[in-house]
Amino acid sequence: MTNGDFGLLSPVTASTAVASLTGDRAVIAAILDVEASWAAVLEEAGLVPAGSAAVVAEAADPSSYDAAAIAERAQGGGNPVIPLLSDLRTRVKSLDADGIGAGKAVHTSLTSQDVLDSALMLLASRAVSALLVDVKGTTTALATLAEQHADTLCVGRSLTQHALPYAFGLKAAQWFQGVAAAASRLASLALPVQFGGAGGTLASGTKLTAGSGSTPFTLADSLASTLGLAPAAAPWHTNRLSVTALGDGLAALIDSFGKIAADLLFLSRPEVAELGEPLAAGRGVSSAMPQKQNPVLSVLIRSAALQAPGLASQLHLAAATFNDERPDGAWHSEWPALRQLLALALGAAGHLRELTEGLRVFPEAMRRNLELSGPLLLSEGVAAAVAPLLGEDGKQKLQAVVDETLKAPAAEQSRIYTKLLRETVPADNLSDAELEALLDPASYLGEAQEINRRILAAYPDFAKAADNTGTSLKGAPRG
Repeated sequence: MTNGDFGLLSPVTASTAVASLTGDRAVIAAILDVEASWAAVLEEAGLVPAGSAAVVAEAADPSSYDAAAIAERAQGGGNPVIPLLSDLRTRVKSLDADGIGAGKAVHTSLTSQDVLDSALMLLASRAVSALLVDVKGTTTALATLAEQHADTLCVGRSLTQHALPYAFGLKAAQWFQGVAAAASRLASLALPVQFGGAGGTLASGTKLTAGSGSTPFTLADSLASTLGLAPAAAPWHTNRLSVTALGDGLAALIDSFGKIAADLLFLSRPEVAELGEPLAAGRGVSSAMPQKQNPVLSVLIRSAALQAPGLASQLHLAAATFNDERPDGAWHSEWPALRQLLALALGAAGHLRELTEGLRVFPEAMRRNLELSGPLLLSEGVAAAVAPLLGEDGKQKLQAVVDETLKAPAAEQSRIYTKLLRETVPADNLSDAELEALLDPASYLGEAQEINRRILAAYPDFAKAADNTGTSLKGAPRG
């Protein structure tokens, strides 16, 4: 049996798709891509022997490297670039059959932080691109729910209590808004290349480019272009805003996932039963209670939402303690926090896409729960419409009606409230028909439909069914 982390204790991230984007092999691949791209940049600039880039590219095949051995050897220098670089140089030398000196193109004028920071930005760029596919699948499903259920009545809850009539379509639209806004922010982030050399002064790069048509800055820009990263105006070795902004963007997106999961966990309770997760063989089972159908997708998503803030906080803690020109531990503490944030976002996004695309909606249960409070839900609207008809103490009279109603058993409150209200308001001021219309929950939804429409219109790229047909990142179990 192979030792390794297969996600046994992190089911939200346990998939081959997540591992392929954030696992150790993905890190190795990103580091090698940075080194191979740098070799290509140097050759293009005429700073290394012609043909060097092809040799380095061939040597930079991730499958040729032992991740476990590199990880163990990384303890000797404190980062994985050092042992991986040693292996890369060995492979380049063995593949340089013509003896052109291709090794001169490996890591020249770079430092470990240049490579690892750039590699983690590259890893993040790839992960975010894949993440947004599932996110857009989710937002498309939520937009559809918002439109289909724009008129589906349910109860709005405030501090756990029934508050006002609501529309399930608006609830779905608000879920959509949270995810779309966070995803838009994440998608807009610039993930920059890192460069600076051993101390952030580009001293080695200056020596390398002396007398050529290049500068360390033009080389760095070319590296950014080759990798598909953003150019950087200057080295950012000790300014970690790019890392904390990425962490914040991921955490905010996971926050929006968590909000949906929290609502689903309540609304799928048997005594509420307004929503249900999609059914699948073997999902939601209990080891002891055969009758249970646990909302496991929401549970896993919520588990991610509970972890993300602490990981984002770790990135800020590291940034605030980045001493000197390269810190003694703060930099190192970023790596696992950032990678786990990426993994949690990817894993939770796959689960949420499946949940929203297959969400079961039960309007009858929504109406049943709405009617538990009955016309009392309209007491705010009643006060606004009726109090002026009752004189200066109109609000006090209506509050007395509510207070008296609440003394009765819950099953009797609807009847008693209507009766007391009718007795309090003279019929010549408010007819029976007008009173009945006033107590219709559909009459007190305010601008719910317009709010719904405006939310969807604010994020058109997330509301429409674009090319969201890619395979969900939920994927298959790792192993």
